Amino acid sequence: MKFGPCPSPEATGCLLAHATQVGPERWTKGRLLSPADCTALTAAGINDVIVARLDAGDIGEDEAAATLAAQIVGPGVEARTATTGRVNLHATAAGVFRVDADAVNRLNAVSEAVTLATLPPFEVVEAGQMVATVKIIPFAVPTHTLAACIAAGAGTRTLSVAPWRPRRAGLIQTMVEGTKDSVLEKTRAVLAGRLSACGGTLIQERRCRHRQDTVEQALRVLAAEGCDLFLMIGASAITDRADVLPSALCGVGGQVAHLGMPVDPGNLLMLGWWADRPVLGLPGCARSPRLNGADWVLQRLAADIPVTGRDLMGMGVGGLIMDVPERPLPRAQAGSPPQT
Repeated sequence: MKFGPCPSPEATGCLLAHATQVGPERWTKGRLLSPADCTALTAAGINDVIVARLDAGDIGEDEAAATLAAQIVGPGVEARTATTGRVNLHATAAGVFRVDADAVNRLNAVSEAVTLATLPPFEVVEAGQMVATVKIIPFAVPTHTLAACIAAGAGTRTLSVAPWRPRRAGLIQTMVEGTKDSVLEKTRAVLAGRLSACGGTLIQERRCRHRQDTVEQALRVLAAEGCDLFLMIGASAITDRADVLPSALCGVGGQVAHLGMPVDPGNLLMLGWWADRPVLGLPGCARSPRLNGADWVLQRLAADIPVTGRDLMGMGVGGLIMDVPERPLPRAQAGSPPQT
């Protein structure tokens, strides 16, 4: 593509580089100039215009954007109509946005002329929400550049949305002497709201003493009720794999996949499985409606996205979240400034 000034009489077939006032009309940039346009420019006293002239082998910005977008959309994402070298991509269902960040970075590294911007990985999205945008910077790009971008970023359908799965969740809350019913009621309401936001339902709750045998019994009752997701929150936070809630899970034949995560609030989360059904031992911060690490895990499970201990330990960057008032020891009080 050639870009620069051109005598108006010679601009036929070129693209107008900038919006231009021509008599009473304002012509938009990107206008394909016809012989009549060139005559009108000269008549308006505009002897030269800045234009782009495509070379053989160039592909126009809209076609390039649409072609690339079609190659990177996966399930749950659709591309809208190209305009001014841009194609916006939108979710077709509510759920969790998934993106191959390495593929996006490879694509963006091919050429400054082609860009792809996306939401962060695992962002919760609504149906119709924009999740990404393709923008071609110049008026055209060489076909080989577009091909290289497609090869770099479209290998595995870079963008997708995992829709919510209608989970049927059961909740276990343990109690000790002095546990307030108001706390338990609030916790139930907060967790029911969390599940609803992810397309799930809290179908059953059991409250029991903070002992391994009573928690095991509660788990069996919830399983008999048809729960496919188990949430446990203790009167006392989980501090070891041998603690009450992990031991109860193992006692019914489940397993603890991981204990702890580099997200605060949310450090004391337990991820487990029981007969292929996820089990979460929730930290105390989950009693609050504010964002915490348990949300990130619950959202993935609600969208049927596998979660492993490695996934949890990869959440550290960005894992420092605003503190919640429900914590027994707020973060700011956990230590004193260094002495100077």
